[in-house]
Amino acid sequence: MKEKIKYIVNKKTFHICMLIVIVVIILFTLGMIVLRYSVEGETNMPFVLSKVVIISSVEGSDKETGESKWAFDVSQNNDIYFYIQKNPNYSKEEAIKSILINNIQVNKTNEKGIINFYRPNTTASGGNFKDNEEDKIQEIEYTGSLESNFKTLKISNQGGIVMFRYANDNIAQYISNDEEINHSELLKKCNITDNDLKAKISMNLKIIIESGKEYKANITFDMPIEGIIEEGTASQEITNTSNIIFKRIKN
Repeated sequence: MKEKIKYIVNKKTFHICMLIVIVVIILFTLGMIVLRYSVEGETNMPFVLSKVVIISSVEGSDKETGESKWAFDVSQNNDIYFYIQKNPNYSKEEAIKSILINNIQVNKTNEKGIINFYRPNTTASGGNFKDNEEDKIQEIEYTGSLESNFKTLKISNQGGIVMFRYANDNIAQYISNDEEINHSELLKKCNITDNDLKAKISMNLKIIIESGKEYKANITFDMPIEGIIEEGTASQEITNTSNIIFKRIKN
């Protein structure tokens, strides 16, 4: 029996078969690692996306009234806030170099309105966004700094908030002689429907670290938040970001 086993082991075909088995095991292991990475992405990033807040609202901008008392260009806005925080499970010291949001795409079912993207308001007065012509963007980058300041597109290098606005500008016009106007009802008064507003927005969110590492995720949201037509404003806070997969694109 021993002689027979020794004879088989010494045969060339046996060694070839063993080599093939080893190669198959290695390839299978690598395949499982790649598959797991494609599903889970980076599991120990220095900074993580902790939550996303989306605020949908309606806005009426004054225009020439003519003989009417009121005249508005009606827009529907969606403000997107990304909360970036330091990963408490990451042991090394790191700092944010910049956060980049680019490749912003909107798939909209209806052609009503003009799609624009805006950076935060740069003027001293007003809210987070003013939708000025000079604030229009195609992409937006926040640079790491000692303190966050959205007006100058700065984020604390240890974490903070980055934001931008996706707007359906001039989706309707509203003209009225009513004594008072409730702006939250403008979409309803203009007979705007959910299908007029419904869209899917996608973008790349890239976290760039001072040490040279870069992480990127493609993120998709359905817009606007449900209830915008009836209420005039609606919001959503997304705290479960496990389905947003970041992958390292630079070491």
